[in-house]
Amino acid sequence: MTTKERAKLRSIAMTVQPTTHIGKNGLTDEVVVQIVEQLQARELVKINVLKNCDYGAKEIAEDVASSTGSEVVQVLGNKITLYKVSAKDGVKHLLEV
Repeated sequence: MTTKERAKLRSIAMTVQPTTHIGKNGLTDEVVVQIVEQLQARELVKINVLKNCDYGAKEIAEDVASSTGSEVVQVLGNKITLYKVSAKDGVKHLLEV
C-alpha cells in the first residue's frame, strides 16, 4: 500500500465508527470471523480495543491483520483501522485497483 492510498483510507476512516470491540476475552475466533465478514462487506473496518483487554492495540492489530489477510491502515490510541479489497460482488471499492 502506498502512502497516498494509506492517506486516502485514513481520511475515509475518520468518519467511520468502530463496528467491533475487543475486550477482556481478547481476539477470539468469533471476533476474527466477524471482522472477515465486515471486511468483505465494506473493505474498511474500524476496531475499538477496550481498556480491560490484556493486550495493546498495536499487538492486536498485527494479530488481526495476519488472521484476516488484511492490512493495518493505522493504529491511533485504542482504535485500529484495517483494509482489505473485497471480492464480493456489488461492493464499492475504496481504492481503484
